[in-house]
Amino acid sequence: MDAKKLSFAVRSKTRRKILTALETNKMPSQLKKELKLEDSNVARALRELEKESLIKCITSPAKMGKIYQLTKEGKRIMEEAMKIYPNN
Repeated sequence: MDAKKLSFAVRSKTRRKILTALETNKMPSQLKKELKLEDSNVARALRELEKESLIKCITSPAKMGKIYQLTKEGKRIMEEAMKIYPNN
């Protein structure tokens, strides 16, 4: 377990929510609606999580209709984060 990445993930409520929501693949618009977040917050959190290799875009070349999923590491981090913040 990468403690640095775990710390990164749990420091932001938005990142925690998105990691939890990505138990199933989702588009940013679905995350926005489901989590009641602004576009800019979702976009920033997705960029940050992708940079840390906790999520990946499975439709990379697409400009629109991107779909994101947790990486294996992201799943482990999300499971650990849920132990710390069971209700997000």
